[in-house]
Amino acid sequence: MHQGSHRDHEGAQKLFAMIKDVKVAMMTTADSDGQLRSRPMWNQDADENGDLWFFVKHDAPVAGEISRDSQVNLSYSDPSSQNYVSVSGKAEIVRDKAQIDAKWSESLKTWFPGGKDDPSIALIRVHPEKGEYWDSPNATMLHLYGYVKAAVTGESPKTEKKAVDLGAR
Repeated sequence: MHQGSHRDHEGAQKLFAMIKDVKVAMMTTADSDGQLRSRPMWNQDADENGDLWFFVKHDAPVAGEISRDSQVNLSYSDPSSQNYVSVSGKAEIVRDKAQIDAKWSESLKTWFPGGKDDPSIALIRVHPEKGEYWDSPNATMLHLYGYVKAAVTGESPKTEKKAVDLGAR
Protein backbone atom coordinates (compact mmCIF):
# COMPACT_ATOMS: atom_id res chain seq x y z
CA MET A 1 0.00 0.00 0.00
CA HIS A 2 1.36 3.42 -0.99
CA GLN A 3 2.03 5.80 1.88
CA GLY A 4 2.23 9.58 1.37
CA SER A 5 2.13 11.52 -1.84
CA HIS A 6 2.88 10.28 -5.35
CA ARG A 7 5.32 13.16 -5.51
CA ASP A 8 7.65 11.60 -2.93
CA HIS A 9 10.23 10.16 -5.30
CA GLU A 10 12.37 11.82 -7.95
CA GLY A 11 10.85 10.13 -11.01
CA ALA A 12 7.34 11.15 -9.97
CA GLN A 13 8.47 14.71 -9.27
CA LYS A 14 9.89 14.96 -12.79
CA LEU A 15 6.74 13.43 -14.32
CA PHE A 16 4.44 15.91 -12.52
CA ALA A 17 6.74 18.82 -13.42
CA MET A 18 6.53 17.80 -17.10
CA ILE A 19 2.71 17.83 -17.15
CA LYS A 20 1.89 20.78 -14.90
CA ASP A 21 1.82 23.34 -17.73
CA VAL A 22 0.24 21.10 -20.39
CA LYS A 23 -3.30 22.44 -20.82
CA VAL A 24 -4.95 19.44 -22.50
CA ALA A 25 -4.59 15.73 -21.75
CA MET A 26 -6.01 12.93 -23.88
CA MET A 27 -8.03 10.63 -21.60
CA THR A 28 -8.57 7.05 -22.77
CA THR A 29 -11.38 4.89 -21.37
CA ALA A 30 -13.12 1.69 -22.45
CA ASP A 31 -16.64 2.12 -23.88
CA SER A 32 -19.52 -0.32 -23.29
CA ASP A 33 -18.22 -2.61 -26.08
CA GLY A 34 -14.72 -2.66 -24.60
CA GLN A 35 -13.34 -0.44 -27.37
CA LEU A 36 -10.80 2.17 -26.32
CA ARG A 37 -11.91 5.78 -26.67
CA SER A 38 -9.83 8.93 -26.24
CA ARG A 39 -10.92 12.51 -25.88
CA PRO A 40 -9.23 15.79 -24.94
CA MET A 41 -9.76 16.95 -21.37
CA TRP A 42 -8.78 20.32 -19.91
CA ASN A 43 -5.96 19.60 -17.46
CA GLN A 44 -6.25 20.81 -13.87
CA ASP A 45 -3.15 20.78 -11.68
CA ALA A 46 -2.38 17.68 -9.61
CA ASP A 47 -3.38 18.05 -5.97
CA GLU A 48 -1.06 17.61 -2.98
CA ASN A 49 -1.56 13.82 -3.13
CA GLY A 50 -0.70 13.65 -6.84
CA ASP A 51 -4.29 12.96 -7.95
CA LEU A 52 -5.23 14.53 -11.28
CA TRP A 53 -8.56 16.36 -11.68
CA PHE A 54 -10.79 17.15 -14.67
CA PHE A 55 -14.18 18.87 -14.94
CA VAL A 56 -16.90 16.96 -16.79
CA LYS A 57 -20.67 16.90 -17.23
CA HIS A 58 -21.98 14.09 -15.03
CA ASP A 59 -24.00 12.64 -17.93
CA ALA A 60 -21.13 12.75 -20.48
CA PRO A 61 -20.19 9.40 -22.08
CA VAL A 62 -16.79 9.48 -20.35
CA ALA A 63 -18.51 9.56 -16.94
CA GLY A 64 -20.52 6.44 -17.79
CA GLU A 65 -17.41 4.69 -19.11
CA ILE A 66 -15.53 5.43 -15.87
CA SER A 67 -18.48 4.12 -13.84
CA ARG A 68 -18.27 0.80 -15.74
CA ASP A 69 -14.47 0.52 -15.84
CA SER A 70 -12.38 2.87 -13.71
CA GLN A 71 -9.05 2.13 -15.45
CA VAL A 72 -7.94 5.13 -17.55
CA ASN A 73 -4.88 6.38 -19.37
CA LEU A 74 -3.84 10.01 -19.73
CA SER A 75 -1.48 11.18 -22.46
CA TYR A 76 0.30 14.53 -22.27
CA SER A 77 2.27 16.09 -25.08
CA ASP A 78 4.38 19.23 -25.15
CA PRO A 79 6.00 19.25 -28.61
CA SER A 80 7.67 22.62 -28.01
CA SER A 81 9.87 21.05 -25.31
CA GLN A 82 9.74 17.51 -26.75
CA ASN A 83 8.24 16.16 -23.51
CA TYR A 84 5.72 13.30 -23.58
CA VAL A 85 4.02 11.63 -20.62
CA SER A 86 1.64 8.68 -20.24
CA VAL A 87 -0.13 8.05 -16.92
CA SER A 88 -2.41 5.12 -16.09
CA GLY A 89 -4.57 4.82 -13.02
CA LYS A 90 -8.02 4.53 -11.51
CA ALA A 91 -10.65 7.21 -12.04
CA GLU A 92 -13.81 8.11 -10.18
CA ILE A 93 -16.62 10.64 -10.62
CA VAL A 94 -16.79 13.20 -7.79
CA ARG A 95 -19.82 15.48 -7.24
CA ASP A 96 -18.54 17.09 -4.02
CA LYS A 97 -19.46 20.80 -4.02
CA ALA A 98 -16.44 21.79 -1.92
CA GLN A 99 -14.06 20.15 -4.41
CA ILE A 100 -15.86 21.79 -7.34
CA ASP A 101 -15.64 25.21 -5.66
CA ALA A 102 -11.94 24.73 -4.83
CA LYS A 103 -10.96 23.70 -8.37
CA TRP A 104 -13.25 26.07 -10.30
CA SER A 105 -11.85 28.78 -12.60
CA GLU A 106 -13.89 31.27 -14.62
CA SER A 107 -12.44 29.94 -17.89
CA LEU A 108 -14.57 26.80 -17.33
CA LYS A 109 -17.71 28.84 -18.07
CA THR A 110 -17.06 27.97 -21.73
CA TRP A 111 -18.24 24.42 -20.94
CA PHE A 112 -20.41 25.19 -17.91
CA PRO A 113 -22.33 28.42 -18.60
CA GLY A 114 -24.15 28.09 -15.27
CA GLY A 115 -20.83 28.48 -13.47
CA LYS A 116 -19.72 26.31 -10.57
CA ASP A 117 -23.36 25.91 -9.53
CA ASP A 118 -24.27 24.31 -12.88
CA PRO A 119 -26.27 21.18 -11.93
CA SER A 120 -24.54 19.10 -14.63
CA ILE A 121 -21.03 19.68 -13.28
CA ALA A 122 -18.86 16.90 -11.84
CA LEU A 123 -15.18 16.13 -11.47
CA ILE A 124 -13.09 13.18 -12.55
CA ARG A 125 -10.35 12.33 -10.07
CA VAL A 126 -7.59 10.12 -11.47
CA HIS A 127 -5.37 8.35 -8.98
CA PRO A 128 -2.16 7.62 -10.93
CA GLU A 129 -0.64 4.17 -10.54
CA LYS A 130 2.02 4.05 -13.26
CA GLY A 131 3.58 6.59 -15.55
CA GLU A 132 6.14 6.85 -18.29
CA TYR A 133 7.84 9.89 -19.67
CA TRP A 134 10.06 10.64 -22.59
CA ASP A 135 12.07 13.82 -22.75
CA SER A 136 14.14 14.64 -25.77
CA PRO A 137 16.57 17.37 -26.62
CA ASN A 138 15.37 20.26 -28.73
CA ALA A 139 13.64 18.87 -31.86
CA THR A 140 15.93 20.71 -34.27
CA MET A 141 19.03 19.57 -32.44
CA LEU A 142 17.67 16.01 -32.23
CA HIS A 143 17.00 16.00 -35.97
CA LEU A 144 20.48 17.32 -36.80
CA TYR A 145 22.18 14.99 -34.32
CA GLY A 146 20.05 12.09 -35.53
CA TYR A 147 20.95 12.72 -39.15
CA VAL A 148 24.66 12.81 -38.37
CA LYS A 149 24.51 9.75 -36.08
CA ALA A 150 22.49 7.75 -38.62
CA ALA A 151 24.86 8.71 -41.43
CA VAL A 152 27.97 7.80 -39.44
CA THR A 153 26.86 4.79 -37.38
CA GLY A 154 23.61 3.61 -38.96
CA GLU A 155 21.84 4.01 -35.57
CA SER A 156 18.98 6.28 -34.51
CA PRO A 157 19.38 8.71 -31.59
CA LYS A 158 17.88 7.68 -28.26
CA THR A 159 15.45 9.70 -26.17
CA GLU A 160 15.27 9.30 -22.42
CA LYS A 161 12.35 7.08 -21.44
CA LYS A 162 11.58 6.27 -17.84
CA ALA A 163 8.80 4.24 -16.27
CA VAL A 164 7.58 5.43 -12.88
CA ASP A 165 5.61 3.28 -10.44
CA LEU A 166 3.36 5.77 -8.70
CA GLY A 167 2.04 3.18 -6.26
CA ALA A 168 -1.51 2.10 -5.50
CA ARG A 169 -3.57 3.02 -2.49
